[in-house]
Amino acid sequence: MDELLQRGIRLFNDCEFFECHEVLEEAWIPERGPRRLFLQALIHLAVGLHHRRLGNSVGAGRQLRKGLEKLAAYLPSCEGIDTARLYREALAELERIEAGEPLSAYPQIHTRSQ
Repeated sequence: MDELLQRGIRLFNDCEFFECHEVLEEAWIPERGPRRLFLQALIHLAVGLHHRRLGNSVGAGRQLRKGLEKLAAYLPSCEGIDTARLYREALAELERIEAGEPLSAYPQIHTRSQ
C-alpha cells in the first residue's frame, strides 16, 4: 500500500474527510488503470461523509451512492482494505441518511493489519 493511500486512510478514520479527499485525489490524478476507479470510490465516500458532517443530506447521499457503485467492483478486498466491510458500513450510513436518521458513527476503513 502506497504512502498516499495510507495517509488517506488515516485521515478518513480520523473523520478528516475533506483532507482525506485532498490526499486521495493526489494519488488518483496520475492513475490510468483500474486503481483509478478504486481511488475514486474512496474519494466519493470521503466527500459524502464530509457533506453528512455539514448537514447536507442530499449531497451526502449522492456522493455515497457514487462511491458505493464504484466500490462494488472491488469487493471483498482491494489493496489490503476490507472493502466488503467498508461497503456495508457506508451503505448503512446511506440508509440512515435516506431515512432521516441521525448519525450514529462514521464508517471506518479497515485494513488487513487491523
